[in-house]
Amino acid sequence: MKNFLNILIILLLASCSAKIEIDKSIDVDVNIYPDYKAVTIPCNIAPVNFAIIDGIKIDALLIITGNDTLTIDVSDNCTKIDIKQWHKFLADKANSTLTFTLCQKHGNKYAAYKPFNVFVSPDSIDKTLVYRLIPPGYEIWNKMGIYQRNLETYSQTAIYENRYGRGNCVNCHSFCNRSPELMTFHLRARNAGTYIYRNHEFGKIETDFACHLSNPTYPYWHPSGRYIAYSLNKIFQDFHTVDNNIIEVYDEASDIIVYDIENEKIIDSPLTCSSNAFETFPCFSPDGSYLYFCSAQFVDSVRYNFKDVHYNICRIAFENGKFGDKIDTMFNAASDSLSALFPRISPNGKYLLFTLSNYGNFSIWHNEADLKMIDISTSDTIDINIVNSGRTESYHSWSSNSRWIVFSSRRDDGLYTRPYFAHIDENGNASKPMLLPQENPLRYYQQLYYSYNIPELVKSEVNLSARKTDLFTRQLSK
Repeated sequence: MKNFLNILIILLLASCSAKIEIDKSIDVDVNIYPDYKAVTIPCNIAPVNFAIIDGIKIDALLIITGNDTLTIDVSDNCTKIDIKQWHKFLADKANSTLTFTLCQKHGNKYAAYKPFNVFVSPDSIDKTLVYRLIPPGYEIWNKMGIYQRNLETYSQTAIYENRYGRGNCVNCHSFCNRSPELMTFHLRARNAGTYIYRNHEFGKIETDFACHLSNPTYPYWHPSGRYIAYSLNKIFQDFHTVDNNIIEVYDEASDIIVYDIENEKIIDSPLTCSSNAFETFPCFSPDGSYLYFCSAQFVDSVRYNFKDVHYNICRIAFENGKFGDKIDTMFNAASDSLSALFPRISPNGKYLLFTLSNYGNFSIWHNEADLKMIDISTSDTIDINIVNSGRTESYHSWSSNSRWIVFSSRRDDGLYTRPYFAHIDENGNASKPMLLPQENPLRYYQQLYYSYNIPELVKSEVNLSARKTDLFTRQLSK
């Protein structure tokens, strides 16, 4: 209570410039959505608007640090932070703590509720987030697209929308070194194929995959930009009426290959295309010397024995377009009857981030799925449990400076995945995650009947529009 009164005195002094006079303190926590209390935010993030969700009428928000105060209007119980004012206010606030105080007007004065803090990291985040928006309809994909969001504003634009392709499926977008100039994605049905966008030009992989298990999926670029690793999967989907995880996606077979873009040929190895194992989810190391992937011992009749499938994270050397001659296990989850999936290595090469679930290879619908992280040099597990919830945490990616992760989470309602961000400091310590900011977050997320899928951080805007992408894919499919 003493600390709260001290903060109130600061507010009274600051309120002179803000033309808000506070004469009363209310020692009550106000519930807000999203929960931005005690989060760490990038110094270049869009305004973190939030809604008041417990019926308390709020009229103003004071954001204070040092001698500076930003006064924010609150109407319809939602903060309305101006983008220009916000960025001007944050311009010299890196490595500072912001105190947020919600105020209620009575007469000509205000009562201040219990404040909360937000820490501004000096580490910026990549400007663009690219993701697919897809309805969680399991069998329905006639309305979806790949979109990009400017993280410094609320602007969202479409890279591709399947309304131009008459309801075809678009999926598995991937970028080389988070560059907007190097992208690949897949189209199914109309204009089907794997497309590569390089230096403002489109190309299509024309290699015949008939001798392999399937067409390529789950792409990951080699840092040189010459190679792309793909998984070849015979994918099936089942539904359960009594299991806590109502959907199960599994592979009856899967291999990993690398596509050489310059020579238009497939590079494979018996070690990554073994009939005795399921291999999936490839990922190159930042220096390109290793290919990481997930591998599980082959299980017969996997449809009925899917809970017996457990994946480890492995790696194999890759140099000059050739695979090495041995596989190393980097994280042995199968020994504990668990599955480690979606390996992603921080650009500085220090950390391996992945998803851990009870079984199988598609943790996106597993309620128990959590994010885990190890130090690659020591194999020690690093505690990042602060980013996890009681529901699914799944797909994730790193920022260019290795200081931020973005991941998909179903923590809000158990049905829709939303993108959350967390800061990772130089010692691997994670911050409390924050939901992607919106201009009116409660209204936006309550009315959005789509899931964010495969959130990828990109350094800047991708110079593509939905119409331009559709035009190129049509031309290449003639």
